[in-house]
Amino acid sequence: MQGMKKRVNCHIKQLSEFTSSPDKGTTRLTYSEEDLKARNYIKSKMEEYGLQVREDGFGNIFGKLEGQIKDSPSVIIGSHFDSVPNGGSYDGPAGVVTGLEVAALFSKNKRKPKYSLEILALIEEEGSRFGGGLMGSRGIVGLLNDEDFRKLKDKDGITTEEAMLKIGLNPDLPKKRDPKTIKAFLELHIEQGPILEEKNIPIGVVEAIVGLTQLEVTVTGQAGHAGTTPMGRRADALVAAAKIIAELPNIAEEEGEGTVITTGRLNVFPNGANVIPEKVVFTIDIRAGKEKHVLNVIERVKSVLKSYSHDGISTNMEQLLYIQPKELNEHIRSLLKKKSDELNIPYCPINSGAGHDAMVFSDYTDVGMIFIPSKDGLSHCPEEWSDPDHLEMGIQIFYEITKVLTEAE
Repeated sequence: MQGMKKRVNCHIKQLSEFTSSPDKGTTRLTYSEEDLKARNYIKSKMEEYGLQVREDGFGNIFGKLEGQIKDSPSVIIGSHFDSVPNGGSYDGPAGVVTGLEVAALFSKNKRKPKYSLEILALIEEEGSRFGGGLMGSRGIVGLLNDEDFRKLKDKDGITTEEAMLKIGLNPDLPKKRDPKTIKAFLELHIEQGPILEEKNIPIGVVEAIVGLTQLEVTVTGQAGHAGTTPMGRRADALVAAAKIIAELPNIAEEEGEGTVITTGRLNVFPNGANVIPEKVVFTIDIRAGKEKHVLNVIERVKSVLKSYSHDGISTNMEQLLYIQPKELNEHIRSLLKKKSDELNIPYCPINSGAGHDAMVFSDYTDVGMIFIPSKDGLSHCPEEWSDPDHLEMGIQIFYEITKVLTEAE
């Protein structure tokens, strides 16, 4: 398998060089010149491994090994190839490389699938240029239609259509895909967290992609002069907000089972150094693998807010976003565990705390996902790194499961 390891390292290194921020991590925004270089590399490797290459009207890249059953649905392996600004080399590309190497093994071993095999490189999963995220997968399943897609603009006012045309892509190509043409979707991803590394386990079989809700809380008090308003006569919105926020971590810890809660954005009004804050608006991000935990935490947050609504302080909560947890296909999870055992590769069940393209596809087809460890749990930064040995293990597992799902001979 020395040849595979060498190719894997080469793929990752080559793709990392398609960045607009040399020496400051990977910055590869969708439909940029770096995108074009990366897609040309991916397409060339697909062709080298005997795949029929095409792009859709979003710029997603498909490499297909036709199945022996005419018009058979495809087993798809893939991930995204865009990045956050100044991100790492593995988030997304590790999954694309996995697909390429599974195709290489099919070619090398002359495997003939009954059901078609497709390798998929997806655009704009991060949402770093046009916002929203998961654009390639949402487009494929029809959650993002052509009209809404063409209305999207980046921070400079450039539309998706203009950006596509600039690098020679065709936005008029077909976009939505019939789910009946997809038999299963498989994605390998780096964990982006510390659990696998701390357990010293190379493979995490993803049981579910966590549900999340984002709340926006407004705490309102009364503005006043910082020097002339006695302490006992104040309705300080920031002091109340700080007390509320300080209680939130305890709620998540008491709920347990991997529940997490985060306040990431806070705005103070009028935000003057010598003015008692009149209003504070902050966000609460709640995530858990089971919906009951998300719902429990929401109720407890409401209770905390109510407990501070007195003495001139009022609170209001709005739910900005709610996504249910997505349990991944039980049959594929069992297959992943079985093949890991057969290959003597240690694994453990794990939940995904981040959203992935697999989450989108899980409503439309059978989905399986595995994680490999991230060094120091770091991701979305230049220090992001995963061991090529672990990536090779993931490729071997996906090769074995893909042979089963495609009924390869």
